[in-house]
Order: sequence, then structure tokens, then C-alpha cells
Amino acid sequence: ISLLTVFFTFVLVILGGVVRVTDSGLGCPDWPLCYGSVIPPLETKAIIEYSHRLVASALVGPLILLTFVVILVAHRRERWLVAPASAAVLLLIVQALLGGVTVLTELPGGIVALHMAVGQALLASLVLIMVVAYRGKLNLKALSQSISQGEAKSKRFPLLTLLSALAVYLLLLSGSYVTAAGALAACPDWPLCRGISPPSSELAMIHMLHRIAAALIGLLVLYTLHLGIRDRSQAREIRLISMIGSAAFLAQILIGALSIWQGFPPELRALHLALATAVWLLVSWLALLTLSGNETGSAISAGAASGDGPARGPAHG
Repeated sequence: ISLLTVFFTFVLVILGGVVRVTDSGLGCPDWPLCYGSVIPPLETKAIIEYSHRLVASALVGPLILLTFVVILVAHRRERWLVAPASAAVLLLIVQALLGGVTVLTELPGGIVALHMAVGQALLASLVLIMVVAYRGKLNLKALSQSISQGEAKSKRFPLLTLLSALAVYLLLLSGSYVTAAGALAACPDWPLCRGISPPSSELAMIHMLHRIAAALIGLLVLYTLHLGIRDRSQAREIRLISMIGSAAFLAQILIGALSIWQGFPPELRALHLALATAVWLLVSWLALLTLSGNETGSAISAGAASGDGPARGPAHG
């Protein structure tokens, strides 16, 4: 259930990005219906906007609520499941309300950016549930050891993954702010801004600050993922996610540059946002994996031991 919920929430966030880059946010100018009807008109922007709403209400919302109910029934004594599941339900409610406010107030930039930020936080909460469901509760001692024994690369890896995840989230927020501030087209070339440095206008400065943040955060993220790939003492899934994350981050940089060079076509902007979300999912997943327990299926075992459900063998994730 947790795996399906993460997958469809990831799809939903990408659909939200498509709605934004195609200017389909007002494809249905009312909420929760579309032009007062359950069935949207056969117009491209209305269909895009309504598809986003449909995935949210018919798939993601029910899956999150189902996850929450299953955890309360079968694993209510496992705080590493109850806490993120409760947070996910709260974020889901906030996200739905923000979606309605965004449409009814005709897409103010600040609310649109906040809507994206809450959606990414919701995705991370669900990734936490998925990691605990497969690997067991988090071990924060690994993080404290990473801080106190930072001289060894293998020891500081958990701290670096956590810092990288937080940095990627901030980078997502800065990118959203660029769009909300109307600074997207302020720098129509890359890597410089109108062939000069520093930029000469406020909007160009906002745009270039995002690029600078991407460069600095990129160095941190790629270094961290490099450690995950090269350290053969790491678990196989950690090395694999590090490889995929590196490829996704480099692809995002390339697509971002191509988007600028091609005049910001919606297709490349949507792909840029999709890759950004993929990087966020992978890096946060990696950070949680490095802090997860050593035994798979320990959440199920804990539930069985406490009398919350039948005893089962370990679930291999």
C-alpha cells in the first residue's frame, strides 16, 4: 500500500507541474467542479486541470487515507508509522484546501508556490512510511555517529544524505519562487544572464540566485551520491539509488539548460519539474534508507509481537 501511495503521489506532483507550465490552472475556473459540471469540457487546459484533480481525489486521497487506517489498525504502536501517516493526512487536507484557494483566487504566485511545497513535503512523508514498512524504524544513532565521527566517509554519509535532501527541498522552493515572481524569462540564455554577470535587474537577480543555488547544492548532492556509489560497504539498494539519483540530477541540469536555450517550451519545463521531483524523491529516500533499521519487515514483526496482528515472516524489501 505504501509503495502504491508513493508512486501515485509522485505522478500527482508531476501532473501538478504540467498544470503549471501549461497555464492550465484556470482550465477549470471553479472548484471542486469544472464549469459547474462533474465532466469537464473537451478543451485541452480543462482536461489537464481536471486530470490532476481526478488523480488527487480518486487515487491519491483514498490511498493516503487507506494507509492511515491500516497503520492505525495493524501497527498503531509503531510511532515511526503513526507519526508520518498522521502528518500525511494533515498535509493532504492542507493541500486540498490550497488547491481550492489557488483556483478561486486566480492563481496568486505565493499560494501556487506554497501548494507545491506542501505537495513535496507530503511525498517525503509517504516515502518515510514506505521505508519503515520495508526496513523497520529509523535509527537516529546512525545520525549522531555521523556527526561525532565525521572523519570517516562511511560514518558521515547519513548526515550528508540528510543535508542533501534538505538542500534539494530548498532548491525546489527557490525554483518555484522564480516562477511565482515572474522571473522565469528574465535570463533567456545560459549559463550567463543576457551575456553579462552580474544581472542588471531584480528579476534577473532572482533567476540567477536560483542558478547559483543549484550549482552549490548540486556539488553537495553529487558528492554525496558519489560516496554512495563508490562505497562498496553500502547496501545494494543504496548504491543503486545513488546511481539513479546522479543520473536524474545531471539530466535535470541538461534539461534546464535546453529549456532556456529553446525559449522555455512547456514540454521541457514539465520534464525539468518532473526530474526535480524525482531527485527529491530519490535523495529523501536515500537519506531515510541510511537511517533505517537493519532488519527488513520489523514493523510487521513488531505489530505481531504486540498482539496487533498475526505473526508473519520477514518481508524482504
